[in-house]
Amino acid sequence: MRHALRRLIVACAMVAPGLAAAQTYPARAIKFIVPFPAGGPADTLGRVFAEKLSAQIGQPVVIENRGGAGGVTGVGVVAKAEPDGYTIGIGSSGSLAINVALKEKMPYDPVKDLTLITQAVSAPELFVVSPALNVNSLTDFIARAKAEPGKLNFASTGPGGMPHLASELLKLTAKIDMVHVPYTGAAPAVNDLMGGHVNAMFADVPVLLGAVQSGKLKALAVGSKIRVPVLPDVPTTTEIGLPQVEADNWYGIVAPAGLPADVSAKLVAQSVAALRSSDVKDRLEKQGFGVVASTPAEFSAYVTYETQRWERVIKDGNIKMQ
Repeated sequence: MRHALRRLIVACAMVAPGLAAAQTYPARAIKFIVPFPAGGPADTLGRVFAEKLSAQIGQPVVIENRGGAGGVTGVGVVAKAEPDGYTIGIGSSGSLAINVALKEKMPYDPVKDLTLITQAVSAPELFVVSPALNVNSLTDFIARAKAEPGKLNFASTGPGGMPHLASELLKLTAKIDMVHVPYTGAAPAVNDLMGGHVNAMFADVPVLLGAVQSGKLKALAVGSKIRVPVLPDVPTTTEIGLPQVEADNWYGIVAPAGLPADVSAKLVAQSVAALRSSDVKDRLEKQGFGVVASTPAEFSAYVTYETQRWERVIKDGNIKMQ
């Protein structure tokens, strides 16, 4: 009896630290991987979210920018991290859906190697033109492109990104011929567009908002079913008669696969609470984001849907990585 009691005490002592750790999570700083350089939409989202999450959990949430390969590099870091809840990150349409359909080999499987916490926000793609082009609507632009096949061009933030695929989707749907001019990021593309060196582009509303509001670029349509509150006068592609041209970039919170259930539940609850808080929602919407704050199941289903949808566009447009 004494030996049995001693073994029970030892077993309880071994289990107790794990239970305590689970009950007190998070007990230290959380590393938050933002897989894009500082200053872009993902970084803006990351800093607003991290600040609120830190206040809620009483621990630092330390941002680490790990840009590269359209977000794949940073998400790869998350996928390979210890599944203890102390490394999380931002996954995007590119790193969770588009590149899965575009690349022959990925360093991770979004379904098997990641825990999808919540789709945080959507960032609709806005179609803009240089004022020098002298067109006032998407209908006018399409008519111009049909009258001058192969003469108009569009900028992108790089091959295979959402801005590129949104324009390819417009080409396929409207049956127009435009020349793709890829850049190495949003800043040089937008600068050349404002300078009249390229004709048009799709990009996230947060990227283009300032240039549109200042009159340096002309917004013709937003690739969404509903208008964007910060640009209430800009029609949607659905209103124009092109409902197929729906292009929402989006960002979500991800963690490594294999998280303990209680840790995952806490991350979901705290992340959703942060995103739905009135101050965070207000700050993000003023930047042009739409707050989603979905459940993990909804996020997972959406990733599958987006992967299949963009796979069709990539195939129909014969799009390949350069």
